[in-house]
Amino acid sequence: MMFRPRWILALLLALAVAAGFAALGHWQLERAVASGVVVERSTETVKPLDEVVTPGGAPRDSATGQLVTVDGSYVPGDEQLISNRSNDGTSGYWIVSHFIVGASGGSSAGASIAVARGWVAAEAEARSTMGSLAAAPANQVITLAGRFLPTEAPVVPADGRDPHSMTTVSTAALINLWAGFDGTAVYPGYIVDGAAASGLTAIDSPAPLTDASLNWLNIFYAVEWVVFAGFAVFLWYRLVRDAWEREEELREEALTAAG
Repeated sequence: MMFRPRWILALLLALAVAAGFAALGHWQLERAVASGVVVERSTETVKPLDEVVTPGGAPRDSATGQLVTVDGSYVPGDEQLISNRSNDGTSGYWIVSHFIVGASGGSSAGASIAVARGWVAAEAEARSTMGSLAAAPANQVITLAGRFLPTEAPVVPADGRDPHSMTTVSTAALINLWAGFDGTAVYPGYIVDGAAASGLTAIDSPAPLTDASLNWLNIFYAVEWVVFAGFAVFLWYRLVRDAWEREEELREEALTAAG
């Protein structure tokens, strides 16, 4: 039965379909492996800020955690207190300042970016340091170096808390509080200052971790296509067997009728 021409052709068709399913399974498996490959990033090589991200829009994934440097000046008095920030496992406060990119920033000169100046455990000490920073000379050009991080989502203060309190470094929220903000371009993130301001502790900002996990959904699809390939061959076998059983039944009926 299996060696009849029509069933041989059917077998070739089933094998072709199975090969196609197997190829799709191999493709899905390659995608799963490719997603698990660790892509080395040069986040620890200091780069100019404008090479990493530009004002406005959304930052590229490769910008997250990148060490950057930029020239510019702080705006005294535009400091904000960010609460519930952990540093080496201890909860405390960040002081975030308004920084304006200087002329060396090229086309980005005059753009604003938030800078996390440092961490302190006690609120009273944090506010005292904010007063000192607000009294610093204006337009004092410095070279800032730190790690760039994307803006965080704003969080509405819980009931009973100060409605102006902040727990995240949200660019959208900060520009509404900066007295010196004149509507110029804003970077979509902030810089964690590598050298904390006087009276503050440097913020712990390690290099970003790389994710080398496999894509299990692609692996599931790969197994699924292999099952389909096996089913195509099994279906051919089942059809041949059914045809053989029908012929046997007809032969037995013919013998019975003849007898």
